[in-house]
Amino acid sequence: MSDIRDATASSADSPAKFDKTPWVLALTLTIFATVAAGLLTIGDIQTRPAIAQRLAEDLNAILSQVVPPELHDNALSKDVLILKSATGKPVTVYRARKGDEIIGFAYSVTGQGGYAGPVELVMGVNAQGQVLGVRVLSHAETPGLGDKIELQKSDWILSFTGLSFANLPRGKWAVKKDGGTFDQFSGATITPRAVVKAVKDGLDFFAANQITLFAKTLQSTSSGTGE
Repeated sequence: MSDIRDATASSADSPAKFDKTPWVLALTLTIFATVAAGLLTIGDIQTRPAIAQRLAEDLNAILSQVVPPELHDNALSKDVLILKSATGKPVTVYRARKGDEIIGFAYSVTGQGGYAGPVELVMGVNAQGQVLGVRVLSHAETPGLGDKIELQKSDWILSFTGLSFANLPRGKWAVKKDGGTFDQFSGATITPRAVVKAVKDGLDFFAANQITLFAKTLQSTSSGTGE
């Protein structure tokens, strides 16, 4: 687990290769999910390959923040599953491989109940169900208070790295004010509470869909439960 923390911490401390705001990250993921579903219809047909390549590069840069590149040797953007959550919401999953072995996953989760609305996140999970990383994609939380969930504002979001249900019981996946493990912010408990729950739900999604997630074939599926 220390290796995972060190790898992720090193990635966070090094100069960012993809220095974009959370809104830009969220927009890129949304656009690429559309491309993966075969709905790319913009531009002249001759420019589509270049557009698709640029989107894939941007997407891989985003995903590298939650699944360190040194852990896998494939392009996550080319190994995609479309699952459904327990509520029927589509969940785009990007799989990381080392050779023929599936070693991790990245997918979006939503923190409902933020102070100013939903908090959109992307998280990476390894094959053992440990969190590899979490990043904020978009939010509307109060500047100087709730926006500390952004890595650019504080390192609070790194507190999830290396954790799983195996080393942190489900009952401890809460902010300290609620009897859990995670710090809340001074004057802002609602935002971190929503994020903690979203990451916990993301691990539940992983646990509920392991058979499909670890299927060897490269094909999309609409089955699955969780989140």
